[in-house]
Amino acid sequence: MPERDGSSTPGPLRGVRVVVLAGMGPVPFASMLLADLGADVVRIARPPGRAARLLAQAAALTAERDLVNRGVRSVAVDLKSADGVEQVLRLCERADVFVEGFRPGVVERLGLGPDVLQGRNPALVVARLTGYGQSGPLSQAAGHDINYVAQSGTLHALGGSGVAPMPPINLLGDYAGGGTVAALGIVSAVLEARTSGAGQVIDAAMVDGVALLTAKIQGLRAAGLHSDAPGSNYLDGDAPFYGTYRCADGRYLAVGALEADFYAEFVSRLGVDLSDWPDQDDEASWPRLRSLIADAVAARPMAEWAEVYAGTDACVTPVLTFEEAAADPHNRERDLYVAVDGALHPAPAPRFSRTLARAPSTPTDAGPTTDDVLEEWNR
Repeated sequence: MPERDGSSTPGPLRGVRVVVLAGMGPVPFASMLLADLGADVVRIARPPGRAARLLAQAAALTAERDLVNRGVRSVAVDLKSADGVEQVLRLCERADVFVEGFRPGVVERLGLGPDVLQGRNPALVVARLTGYGQSGPLSQAAGHDINYVAQSGTLHALGGSGVAPMPPINLLGDYAGGGTVAALGIVSAVLEARTSGAGQVIDAAMVDGVALLTAKIQGLRAAGLHSDAPGSNYLDGDAPFYGTYRCADGRYLAVGALEADFYAEFVSRLGVDLSDWPDQDDEASWPRLRSLIADAVAARPMAEWAEVYAGTDACVTPVLTFEEAAADPHNRERDLYVAVDGALHPAPAPRFSRTLARAPSTPTDAGPTTDDVLEEWNR
């Protein structure tokens, strides 16, 4: 991958000022999305201490490898002191957005609740990112991505027939249903505040966001076209023409040949006699069809299948590693991953024709003081 120098181009959120209380999961991811698109994001971090150093060592993650902090400036503030709280309040007087990811009531006890913040800046958008939301019996409960995905009903759907549900790393709760949905809410509230002159509080719960992602499935369920039994639907493993198959070298192919013409293209290139194969729509014969496809795919290594299906409409894709994805010709042309100081940064998305997103750069834990930021924001 080509190395990039991290130079910036003003994005569509240029001029939007964001103050973020340092957190985990969805908070830094939402911050990254906003910073990628040009917002001036200032992260309020605790002053370095023994506990922070031990945590960093345990995670074995240095500041420059914590890529979700790219484009974000960090300011060390002691929130346990009245002076530290006042520093944050002064920043918020000049900001458009304040983001926090603590359990309900924590920032109020710090003296940074929405009423206090908006008392100093009525146009401020206050985004509160939590697992279970600001209300409800679970609002004070601890949890992580897997818990929120389970609570939404979605984790149940990620298992196969007789197979335990598989957590999708932390992509669904922290990043899709949490950080991404929150970022959309933040941009929407900032846009509205530009018209009304009034800020508002955003209750962004990961359970809510993950549930939102299931909208299409809920419609299919209501129409009787989707079963709650995992592994019994077209897209979760029941259909033999939508899934992954093991190749001769132990690698996998992803097959998405749903439509009849795509399926015909797929099976015609398997290099086997199809005369006694069951029809694609013969659901009673799907177990046999799956076995036939598996045997055919298992005869060649993944690289050979990649050549067989290259340039076709068979909807077949090799299951790539991250390094392979970065080197893939299509992905290289679009700079899907950008190498910066030895790390693969996912490129900012979506892409804009005029107000280009900020180029990825190496995060750092060195930053300005609150006075530096205030002086800059006062200009």
